[in-house]
Formats: sequence, structure tokens, C-alpha cells
Amino acid sequence: MGVGLRIFIVNDDDSLERLSLKKYERLMQRAPDISFPQYAGKRVRYAEVTIEFENRKPVEILRMEYFIMHFDSKGRIDGTVRDDIMSLGVNLTPPIYFKNDPVVIEAQHHFAKNRFDHQFRWRPTPDIEMAILKSIFKIKP
Repeated sequence: MGVGLRIFIVNDDDSLERLSLKKYERLMQRAPDISFPQYAGKRVRYAEVTIEFENRKPVEILRMEYFIMHFDSKGRIDGTVRDDIMSLGVNLTPPIYFKNDPVVIEAQHHFAKNRFDHQFRWRPTPDIEMAILKSIFKIKP
């Protein structure tokens, strides 16, 4: 058994485009030799699917998450948006305090999560989820 990750770009017409993990990682690292000019200046929906494999065949979906990529004018991941994601990520964890003040309610991490979800996540339709499952398990329409 093993675990793998599949990345699917969801186009404006809800069609899927599989993105290799290698390209995805290079894109996220802002490698200078990788860009997607067709997405220049756009916000693009994508799905990260964690899959359990047995004998190199998918047997179970462990997790499906839906994010939005922000591309710059050259079709590369927008660095300023990526930095914003990183700073929001730090604020997602609740603070650790040893002294509880009954008057003060720490909610910054809740607000950060709401902002993150609003700016960088999306909810798929049942048709999109089914298309992803069909692609992974190679089910014919």
C-alpha cells in the first residue's frame, strides 16, 4: 500500500486537466522555467486529492481539498498572493497561553481561517467531484 497525490485544474467550463505532481511542485516553488500563459492574470480552481494505492491502483480517496491558484501576468504563481497565504497560515493556529483571561477571547485564528477559506478555497459541485472520481478510478461515462 502507498499514498499519492493527484492534482486537477478545474477550468472555467468545469472540465478537468490533470497536472503532474512534478509540474505542480515546480509551479509552487516558482521555478523560472515553468509557467501557464493560458492562466495569466487569472484565479484558477484546482483540487488536491490524496489517494491510497494498492499494487499501484487507487483503492480509496483519503482526502479531497479544493483551492484557488492566483497567476500573475506571466502565467506563474503570483508571489505576493503566495506570501499572503503563508502569513495567513501562521495565523491559523490558535495562540498558546498559559494564563487564561476570562474577559479576553482569542479569535484571531478563526478570522484568519475565514479569510483563508474565502480567498483561497472553493466548493465543488457534485458533477465536478464525480468527474474527479471517474478520472482517478478510470470509470467510463
